[in-house]
Amino acid sequence: MFLRNLACIWCTGLLICCSFISQAQNKAKSFKVVTFYTAKNDRAHISFVHEANTWFSKMSTSHPFSYDTTSNWNNLNPQFLSNYQVVVFLDTRPDSLPQRAAFEKYMQQGGGWMGFHFAAFALTPSAYPQNWDWYHNQFLGSGQYGSNTWPPTSAILKVENPKHPVTKNLPRTWKSAPNEWYRWQNDLRKNPHIQILLAIDSTSFPLGTGPKPHEIWHSGYYPVAWTNRQYNMVYFNMGHNDIDYEHGTNREMSFTFQNEIQNKLVLQALLWLGNKVKSK
Repeated sequence: MFLRNLACIWCTGLLICCSFISQAQNKAKSFKVVTFYTAKNDRAHISFVHEANTWFSKMSTSHPFSYDTTSNWNNLNPQFLSNYQVVVFLDTRPDSLPQRAAFEKYMQQGGGWMGFHFAAFALTPSAYPQNWDWYHNQFLGSGQYGSNTWPPTSAILKVENPKHPVTKNLPRTWKSAPNEWYRWQNDLRKNPHIQILLAIDSTSFPLGTGPKPHEIWHSGYYPVAWTNRQYNMVYFNMGHNDIDYEHGTNREMSFTFQNEIQNKLVLQALLWLGNKVKSK
């Protein structure tokens, strides 16, 4: 009888202990992240989407956030978004008016957002026209896409604000993973709400090999990561893996999240956004 009672007490204690551990683990996940993606256009973008989802999911096992994904853009609605502190756009943007309205309201109410590469693309005329002024001109500040380098290549990046939580403790200059770099219509330096975090360093020039002359940059100022002080947001121009189009194999030749400094940058940005929203 004594041993039976002792076993019961031990089991009860174990259950209580497990309950406390579970509660502590849930509490440790201090904010929730959801990623929206399409993964249908351009093998380079599709490659990045799959890689990003794997990397973010892995990071969530050792950092204080949970990570969900969805390719259903109809989930961009107030009820669904209310479950998350940070939204990530991996490869495109919402196109329907209700989705856009829900996202704008989410951001205006203090939600967090991180976007990559093609999430900022807009060009009229194209399949992704600039028909959302709030997003492209006010929120991102960049306006339309202007041009890009080719082929995807690494660049030397320069930290423009080393004291910012997103770029803290990074080298002042460092070599990125290969990427297709974008030029924008608007000069972000002239926007008082935009804080540029990273830009292409002049030692990168010439950047790109063409074959088209405009795909090779020889000079200029090109921001590649920034935040808007009016919102809890960070945009990264990274997000285009190198694919062997030239020889028709479509083999993946580079990966965005195989660069440790870049990984630290993205993780610091996510934690900064999540903690900012959580503290509100």
